[in-house]
Amino acid sequence: MTPPHRGGAPVGFVSELGPIEAGAVLYLRLWCEDADARTAVWNDLATALGPAHGRKALKSFETLCDLCVRHGRRPLMRHHVTCKCLGADESCFANFVGYAAEGAREDALLIATTIVRPDIAPCLVGVAQDFGLALKRMALKARLPLETPTTLH
Repeated sequence: MTPPHRGGAPVGFVSELGPIEAGAVLYLRLWCEDADARTAVWNDLATALGPAHGRKALKSFETLCDLCVRHGRRPLMRHHVTCKCLGADESCFANFVGYAAEGAREDALLIATTIVRPDIAPCLVGVAQDFGLALKRMALKARLPLETPTTLH
């Protein structure tokens, strides 16, 4: 019997993550699910960011996933889309995108070298930053009130 891969070991819960990190995990899971789930990713991004910015975010995310697949040290282990657990690889990916979105380039680069070959890591950080900033805009937009309160004149 083959032992389970450590990258899939539960290390926490998705609910413990911030919005950028949770979004990164959810979209990674969806992207790897099937074509319908990939369409859902596009619809989510386009709805939240508008078609032009949604397309840019999607392109960054597609490139991020492609680089991880083509140049990854090994396949990233993922839990099912609806699973509440957070796997070790998912945690690494979430923190990587979070650091990149914050502009913590050195920390993001360090984590990127655990995901892909070192020569690809700087490219991975760039697209993760673009995608992470899109997730950040989505999170900020979700917190904005729909109407300006009349008491703020």
